[in-house]
Amino acid sequence: MVSKKIRKAVFPAAGLGTRFLPATKAQPKEMLVVVDKPIIQYVIEEAVASGLSSIIIVTGKGKNTIEDHFDVSHELERLLEQRGKTEMLEQVRSISNMINISYVRQGEQLGLGHAVLMTRDLVGDEPFAVMLGDDIIDGKVPCMRQMINVFESYGGPVVAVQKVPRQEISAYGVIDGEPEGGTGRLFRINDMVEKPSAEDAPSDLAIIGRYILTPDIFDALEETPRDRGGEIQLTNALRKLKESRPLYGYQFQGVRHDAGNKLGFLRATVEFALKREDLGGPFREYLKSLSL
Repeated sequence: MVSKKIRKAVFPAAGLGTRFLPATKAQPKEMLVVVDKPIIQYVIEEAVASGLSSIIIVTGKGKNTIEDHFDVSHELERLLEQRGKTEMLEQVRSISNMINISYVRQGEQLGLGHAVLMTRDLVGDEPFAVMLGDDIIDGKVPCMRQMINVFESYGGPVVAVQKVPRQEISAYGVIDGEPEGGTGRLFRINDMVEKPSAEDAPSDLAIIGRYILTPDIFDALEETPRDRGGEIQLTNALRKLKESRPLYGYQFQGVRHDAGNKLGFLRATVEFALKREDLGGPFREYLKSLSL
């Protein structure tokens, strides 16, 4: 059992979002809207629902709208109040009040590991979460809450994993692990392989954008050499950390939407629209009317 609770989550958001050009030419990928909320808000709402109290967003050039979105907008609030738009006013206020947010700037994009390393001073000497905005995970129990439960029982770093078809496995980091406990969802990791071929992949369990890390990851990142692309990879640091402590993979319960590519983004939009009380019925009827 661990003595320190997980309070903080790191959200890397300094990437250029080139897969969504030209939409991301002048706005952050994290601010692309699924129904009526930006991608980043879905993930931060997961953090809040998981019991976290602080978010550290790693930003870069052109990301000011992220800060604006979560900041207080006095002019907008005053206008909505004057017009009697009470429900909208509550929605706007809830965004700026949902969680404590800090920002750190990644001046040069040198990989996910480097982005995490940039948060060392703000994280301090305590375990923390890392949540990637490309993955919106919809579950009865938030994915991060499931992982926190695992961490509180086992005390070691945890990465989220999901079964992926072999023909798609080369796009992911993949774990080689042995079942741990009796749930069938937890694995003690022996090794991790970054983007293997279908033939060489040690399993069909791919690493998804949720992590719980311990503060010794920062020393491991400091000692991790850059790869051939000049980046510091989090996976390489985790492999180093595994030499000194157990590392776990957890197959979460829930539906993952890969909002980092256009097809996954469209699927997420449809799924979340259908779940809405105000939109689901009419939108479903519209879909039925299409000649496909």
